[in-house]
Amino acid sequence: MAKKKKQNRESSIENYYDLKVEEMDELVAALKGETPADSDEGLSFKISECTGADTATEAPQEKKTGKKKEKEFDPYTVDKLSKVPTWLKAIFIKFWFSGCVCYFIMMGLNLMGLDATVVIGLVLGLIVDILVNPCFRLMQSDRKEYDNYMMFPFPFKVYWTLIANMVYYVCVLICVNYCYYGLNLLFNNLWGTSGELYVAVEPLLMGILVLLFDMAFIGIKDAVVWLVRKRGKDKEEKQNV
Repeated sequence: MAKKKKQNRESSIENYYDLKVEEMDELVAALKGETPADSDEGLSFKISECTGADTATEAPQEKKTGKKKEKEFDPYTVDKLSKVPTWLKAIFIKFWFSGCVCYFIMMGLNLMGLDATVVIGLVLGLIVDILVNPCFRLMQSDRKEYDNYMMFPFPFKVYWTLIANMVYYVCVLICVNYCYYGLNLLFNNLWGTSGELYVAVEPLLMGILVLLFDMAFIGIKDAVVWLVRKRGKDKEEKQNV
């Protein structure tokens, strides 16, 4: 008769969820900086020891004076980028990509008129879908704070958002085009130049205008979603009563 294979201790259901008490004690002791019971030396957080750097390459003057204090690794350190407000990072990213598309696509290809509006809108929608929105999803936490800066804030990858973003940003660029037209009319009427004065299309102003129209449309979308959800909650409360 064939011998039964020795069953792994963690493979059975009754032992799979056993709490690893010893490992938890070692983890708590390491976080407190205490020395484990079965070890003569404590857990070191020095970067040189963790990375295996050669301490013999230190400058002789630093060894003699002893002024240089070796940095220690802290897993709970908050980086400087995390301290920047969410709204500032989101606005800067959207503004920067809009200005880059204007500089490299419109000015680089020397596009004018309706062609520039359509091409820039399609390229900007493509970049937002494959670069900007995934960047927002990587930076956001469980609070989903970057959803307020995306027109289609879906946590999963869907292919129809690519077409939707391209069509959406073509509409945004049409609004930006009319805004330029309105600014030109305003300035010419104020100074009486009869069409001789016009606002040039350049990355900074265009990035600001795209950002303003984009956030305005996203704000309208967020308001509509909030009203629909509030109406649904009110219906549920009335049914429960």
